[in-house]
Amino acid sequence: MPTSPSLSTPSTKAGREGLDALLARPGKALIGLDFDGTLAPIVADPERARAHPRALAALAALAPKVAAVAVITGRPAEVAVRNGGFAGAPGLEHLVVLGHYGAERWDARSGKVTAPDPHPGVDAVRAELPGLLDGSGTWVEDKGRAVAVHTRRAADPQAAFEALREPLTDLATRHGLIVEPGRMVLELRPPGMDKGVALAGFAREIGAGSVLYGGDDLGDLPAYAAVDTLRADGTPGLLVCSGSDEVTELRERADLVVDGPEGVVRLLGALADRLG
Repeated sequence: MPTSPSLSTPSTKAGREGLDALLARPGKALIGLDFDGTLAPIVADPERARAHPRALAALAALAPKVAAVAVITGRPAEVAVRNGGFAGAPGLEHLVVLGHYGAERWDARSGKVTAPDPHPGVDAVRAELPGLLDGSGTWVEDKGRAVAVHTRRAADPQAAFEALREPLTDLATRHGLIVEPGRMVLELRPPGMDKGVALAGFAREIGAGSVLYGGDDLGDLPAYAAVDTLRADGTPGLLVCSGSDEVTELRERADLVVDGPEGVVRLLGALADRLG
């Protein structure tokens, strides 16, 4: 099936097959999306991150035409729901937010968050971080089930990031956690869950016939790997990179690179138009 003129053509054969499968059987398609940097522009203060002004409209136009839309984020689910404006938004009945890399789940239909008990190591790390970071010019984001150390506000963000990688890894290891690096952020979180596990599990749950995943950061690489595995098992997939000069690895692996959240919103809108 040829792609619509309003849709950019993926650069790879696998990506073109993934897009064609999505367009041919949208009722079996899963749309998976990161939040920060993908649906929402990156900002210095993560608490001020909000979805792109046209994201809700694009999602509402597309969601009823596919099997499901899953926002997969390292943030708590309720924070992503609030910052995205998802609660009660018309047209988003098929939306699910998988927060804390899938440890939490919010369903638009029920409006409720379900989650297991938090890992005890997070409290221990939270208590020790202030002494470790004293004078480093960093900022700590408490995510409840994880703790993120941001270096974007430091005098030299990249130098601060590199200087903290080893001590934060040591701290995380002592308390049974892992460190997830990102765009000027190091997140200390429990092991065993990542965006790939969350995406693959949800794809199995709904019996997805095709999967599109869009992300912008290193934490999205496991989701890319999950799509690769699904492809190998016969489920077509499309990898989208919400373009960033800070993380080139996603660009190199993506089937389709778009211009940040603005480009993601345009892509979602083009898919909705084509399926309409």
